[in-house]
Amino acid sequence: MIVDCAHYRDGRRQHEGAMPLERAAARCTQGGFVWLGMFEPVPEELARVRECFGLHELAVEDATAFHLRPKAEQYEDGTELIILRTARYDDEREEIDTGEISVFLAENFVITVRQGIASELHGARGRLERRPELLQAGSASTLWAILDQVVDSYAPVVAELERDIEQIEATVFSGTVAPTERIYSLRREATDFYRAVHPLLAVVGRRLQAGRSPAGLLPYFRDVHDHLLLVNEEVAAQRDLLATVLEANIAVISVEQNKINLRQSATMERLTILASVFLPLSFVVGFFGQNFDWLVTHISSFAAFLSLTLAGLLLPCVLLYAWLRGRRRKEFPVRG
Repeated sequence: MIVDCAHYRDGRRQHEGAMPLERAAARCTQGGFVWLGMFEPVPEELARVRECFGLHELAVEDATAFHLRPKAEQYEDGTELIILRTARYDDEREEIDTGEISVFLAENFVITVRQGIASELHGARGRLERRPELLQAGSASTLWAILDQVVDSYAPVVAELERDIEQIEATVFSGTVAPTERIYSLRREATDFYRAVHPLLAVVGRRLQAGRSPAGLLPYFRDVHDHLLLVNEEVAAQRDLLATVLEANIAVISVEQNKINLRQSATMERLTILASVFLPLSFVVGFFGQNFDWLVTHISSFAAFLSLTLAGLLLPCVLLYAWLRGRRRKEFPVRG
C-alpha cells in the first residue's frame, strides 16, 4: 500500500497529507522532486507506479524479490535502483529480524518500496523535512536520510549480539559447557547480518564518487560510510570470535568426556578388584557345592579339603601366569 506521497520543492513540502499517484507523477515536471513511499505493495500497485513514473520492468521486478545482499544498479533512463537490508534484534528469540528497502532514485522522484519488518521510514522522512537545507540538494538527500537511519539501526543489533556473545564466552572460558546449538545459531545470525552490512559499503562508497552526489551532501554520505565501516569491523570480529568460542566449547566438551571416561574406568577398576576378591570364594563354593559321589567320599578330613582347595586355586593361577608371560614375550620379543 502507499504510505505517503509528497512533493518537495525549495526545501519544503508543498502540501499536507498524501496525494494520489497520478497527481504525484504530474508534479515531477513542476520542479523539485516527489517522494513516494510504499509498504509491501501488491503487483497491481507496482504496475500502476511503473506506468506513472516510467520505471524499467527489470527494476520493478527486482523490487518484488527479497535479496540477500544490498546492491545498486543504474538504468539507461538515469534511474538508479538501490536495495538495502534492514535489521532489528529480537532479544526474546535471540534472532535478527531483517527487512528490505528498494529505492528508485531519479532527479525528480524517489520511490521507496519496503518489504518485511524493521523497515519503517517515517522517522527518516520527518528528520529530512526538518532540514530544508538538505532537501534543497534534491532527491539524493532522501537516500542519505534512508541510509543514515538504516545504518543507525545496525548499532543496537551489534550491541545485542555482543552481549549474547559475552555471556556464552564467559560460560565457555570458565570451563563450563555451553549449548552448542546456541553458538551455531548466533554465528548464523552474525553471518546473515554480515551479508547485509558488508556489501552496503560498496553502495555507500559509490555515492562518494565524483558526480554521484551533490557536493553539499558528500560530508553526510562520508559520515554514514564511517559509521558503516565501524559496524562492518565489529560484525566481522564477532563472527571470528564466535568461531573461536565454538572451538573452545568443543574442547571443553572433549575434556568433560575424558573426565567421564576416567570416572567410568575408575569405577570399573574398583568393581574388578571387588570381583577378584570374591573369585576364590566363588570357586571354593562352586567346587565343593557339587554333590557327586567321588567328591563326597574322598573328602574325609580337613587336610584333604585344604589340599584340594589349594590345588584348585593354584592351578588356574599358574596357567594364567604362563599364558600372560607367553603373550608378553610375543608382544615384546627380546632382541639380542
